[in-house]
Amino acid sequence: MASFNHSFILSLLVAFYFINVSLAGRHLMDTPAAPPATAQPLPAVPPLPKVTLPPLPSVPAQPKTTLPPLPTQPTLPKPTLPPLPNPTTPAVPKVPGTPLPTIPIIPYLPTFPIPFLSPPPSN
Repeated sequence: MASFNHSFILSLLVAFYFINVSLAGRHLMDTPAAPPATAQPLPAVPPLPKVTLPPLPSVPAQPKTTLPPLPTQPTLPKPTLPPLPNPTTPAVPKVPGTPLPTIPIIPYLPTFPIPFLSPPPSN
C-alpha cells in the first residue's frame, strides 16, 4: 500500500511538471515575433601554410619462402557391412468376421420455424 502512495505522489508531481511546461510553451507562443536577424559578414580566414611531408620509407622486400609439399593421403579400404539377417514374421491368425450391428432409424421429428430466427420471406 505504501508503494501505491509513493507512485501516486510521483505521478502527481510528473503531471504538475508537464502542466507548467505546457503553460510556458503557451506563453512563448503569445509573445510577439522577434525582428529578423541581419546577417553579419564572417571574418576572413587566413590561409593555412602548406606542410611538406617527408617521403615514406620504402618497405624492404620479404624473402620468398617455399612451403614443403603436402603429404599424400593414404587410401582406405572400402567399408562393407555384413548382410542383414532375414527374420521371418509369424503368420497372423485369421479372425472370424462378425457382422456389424445395424444402425436404428431415427424417427422423423417435425421442425417448426421460429419467426425471429428464420430469414425473411422473399418477394
